[in-house]
Amino acid sequence: MKRIVILGAGESGAGAAVLAKKKGFDVFVSDMSEIKDKYKEILNSHDIEWESGRHTESLILNANEVIKSPGIPDTVPMMIKIKEKGIPVISEIEFAGRYTNAKMICITGSNGKTTTTSLIYHILKGAGYNVGLAGNIGRSLALQVAEENHDYYVIELSSFQLDNMYDFRADIAVLMNITPDHLDRYDFKMQNYVDSKMRITRNQTENDAFVFWNDDPIVTRELKKYNIKAKMCPFSEFKENCAIGYVSDHTFHIDGPVPFNMEQEELALRGRHNLYNSLAAGITADLAGVSNEQIRKGLSDFAGVEHRLEKVGRVRGIDFVNDSKATNVNACWYALDSMTQPTVLILGGKDKGNDYSEIFDLVKEKCIGLVFLGVDNTKLHAAFDDFGLPIADVRSMKDCVDECYKMAKPGSCVLLSPCCASFDLFKNMEDRGEQFRECVKNL
Repeated sequence: MKRIVILGAGESGAGAAVLAKKKGFDVFVSDMSEIKDKYKEILNSHDIEWESGRHTESLILNANEVIKSPGIPDTVPMMIKIKEKGIPVISEIEFAGRYTNAKMICITGSNGKTTTTSLIYHILKGAGYNVGLAGNIGRSLALQVAEENHDYYVIELSSFQLDNMYDFRADIAVLMNITPDHLDRYDFKMQNYVDSKMRITRNQTENDAFVFWNDDPIVTRELKKYNIKAKMCPFSEFKENCAIGYVSDHTFHIDGPVPFNMEQEELALRGRHNLYNSLAAGITADLAGVSNEQIRKGLSDFAGVEHRLEKVGRVRGIDFVNDSKATNVNACWYALDSMTQPTVLILGGKDKGNDYSEIFDLVKEKCIGLVFLGVDNTKLHAAFDDFGLPIADVRSMKDCVDECYKMAKPGSCVLLSPCCASFDLFKNMEDRGEQFRECVKNL
C-alpha cells in the first residue's frame, strides 16, 4: 500500500488526509505545532494516525509521497531530509486535483486575489452554479473533493501552493498582479517569487483561458518568456491596452460573445484596486458562461471581504478601517490611494523584505500620523522618521487604537494597513483584524 505522509494538520493537511484515506492510502499526519481540536476530531473520525509537537523521522521518511502545508518552508530540517531521500513533495491542491473532473478556476496575485476569488464565487453561486470555494479561503479543496461533488471550484492560490503543483491544470487561470511579497521565502530574489506566480499558467491548453492585468509591468515582461497556449484575456483601465475588460467614460466593459457594460457607480466595490478585481471577476464569470444579467447582479450586490478595507466603526467623527489583509507594501498603496480623509496609518509586524519607498508620496499626501505596531520597528523608523509626522510605537492592539484615537481628529480616518505579516504579535492577519475591530468597539 502506498504511504502518504502529510506535514501540517490545518485546513489543508486535514483535508488532504481525509481524501488520501478514502482513496486507500496508508496515511500519517505530522505537525510540529499543537493540532487544533477540530482537526483532531476530523482525523480521529476517519481513523487517521497523527502526531503533534514533533516530527518522527522513522514515520515520515518511509513515505512514497509527502503533502506539505504551504506554510512550511523548504528550509526546515525535516524538509531537507525529505528532499535528501528523494521523496516527492506536492501540495494539497495538486493531490486533490487528481480525483476530480470539476472545472478549476484559479486566482493568484500579490494583491486582490482574496477579493477577486470571493467575487467570482459570489457571481457563480448566485447564478445557480454547483461551485465550491477553496484554497487560501473556504474549506479544503481535498476535503470537498472527498465529501462533495462540485462542478466548479474557485480556488485562491498563494505562491507557496503554486510551488508544489506540477500536473494540476487551471481551466481558467487569473493573475491579478505581481509586486514584491514573501521575499524572505524566496532568498530575497524577486525573480524567484515571480517564477512561482507564473506557475498559474502551467499545463494550460488551447481549451483554457488566462485572465491577467495588462497594465502590470512585471506580468507583461514575463509573458514574453512563456509560450502560453490558453486563450489570452487581458484586462486594463484602458481599452487601448488591448484589453477585453476595461473602463471607458465611467462605464465598465467586457468584450465577450455578448458585450457587457454597466455604470462604474453600480459596482459594489469602490476604489481603483477594486475596479481591477471587478474586471477580472466579470471576465472570468463570462468565460464560465454566466449570463450578463447574473454578472451585473453579482458585481452590484457583493458585500466585500473581511479585513480588506472593512469599515469597522465611527467614533466621535473618526472612521476606523480594517485592512489587516494588506500584508505587503503594494496592498497598502492601494488602500492609501482610496482614502479621501486625513489618515492615521498603522504599520508594522513581521517585515518580509519590504521597500517602503513605494508609499512615501501617499504617506506625505494623505497621512496626519503614523503608529508602528510591532516587536521591531527599526526599519519603519528609518523609512518614515524624517517625514515630520507624529509617530507612536506600540506592542498591543489596545495601545495601538488608543494612540490612533489621540492622533485622529473628527473627519479623519484610522487605517490599519500594516504592509507586514502579523506573526510577531498575533496568531494571523485575521486575529490582528479582529482585535482591531474589538478595540474600536471598546473606545
